[in-house]
Amino acid sequence: YDIAQCLVGSEMCIRDSNEIVKHILENYDIKNANDVAEALKDMFKDTIQTMMNAEFDTSMGYSKSDNKVEKNNYRNGYSTKNVKSKFGEFELSVPRDRNAEFDPQIVPKNKRDISGIEEKVINLYGKGLSTRDISESIEDIYGVQLSPTMISNITDAVLEEVEEWQKRPLKEVYPIIFIDAVHFNIKQENVIVKKAAYVILGVTSEGFKEVLGIWIGENESAKYWLGVLNELKNRGVRDILIICSDGLKGINEAIKAVYPNAMQQRCIVHLIRNSVRFVSYKHLKEFCNDLRTIYKANTEKEARENLEKVKEKWKGIYPTSLKVWEDNWEAVCTLFNYSKELRKIMYTTNAIESLNRSYRKYTKTK
Repeated sequence: YDIAQCLVGSEMCIRDSNEIVKHILENYDIKNANDVAEALKDMFKDTIQTMMNAEFDTSMGYSKSDNKVEKNNYRNGYSTKNVKSKFGEFELSVPRDRNAEFDPQIVPKNKRDISGIEEKVINLYGKGLSTRDISESIEDIYGVQLSPTMISNITDAVLEEVEEWQKRPLKEVYPIIFIDAVHFNIKQENVIVKKAAYVILGVTSEGFKEVLGIWIGENESAKYWLGVLNELKNRGVRDILIICSDGLKGINEAIKAVYPNAMQQRCIVHLIRNSVRFVSYKHLKEFCNDLRTIYKANTEKEARENLEKVKEKWKGIYPTSLKVWEDNWEAVCTLFNYSKELRKIMYTTNAIESLNRSYRKYTKTK
């Protein structure tokens, strides 16, 4: 769950800037540059207000909806406060308590100019800071150090937005989606274990990439992938034309059950890696050149003939190196139904590798 939270949080930050522009255009009446500034100010104001409300909950020791705890202090409405920032001036609703004990740190008492906090909020959301890093950043601004518990409660205030992202409706049709995993070594019950975060990246009909979701995989199986694909369907994905993935266990059966008309494409790069795993370095270049004649062929018939030639050539030295191609030939030859321009897009899951590098960058120190 921690991995998923971290990845989804970082994904929200590294989404294509077009999505942010789209959000502004859909929710604000933009006519000129001043309107853009007003939209940014409004988004920043909502962020500060959410963090202050979470800080107040921490100070009170209970949430607004919690009626089961014994209370020594009670909420007492809000007071308004005009605040200046780089985005301009806006009004905040500052929570109050009856005992007047709440001492806000995000926007301290008697402080109305928070022009330097924008960069810190960007750090908080965009760099996946640890609680210690966030504490140091806040101390850098205000000269006070927040406890790790308070930092956690403040950042947890955006979990609702994370869940909204995870459950958001998707488009009805995706011409192609890529499925790949990024692996992490994590400590679980004092033991280091490896877990895979499966990322599904879709390409829209307009040609934009969109992360459809991230799932932490315990055990690959048809049942597991059936659940993932059904979740996509429940979120509105009616049809997928091409699904490109590595040889994930059980995924073929799941695709046939949920999206029976979708065409499956095995990642050629992964097939090559599996083929050359036990090939001697002195034969590697020649062997790879021979493999290229298979997936660079013009037609499926030509590719099959070249596969037999390569198999015949190397069977004496590497008798099992081409077995992975034969076992997955149905999913390999999908690309021969399309033009060479489209083949370059769909023959590998490398489109998702840069995204995975970003995830590793955000999580490697956490």
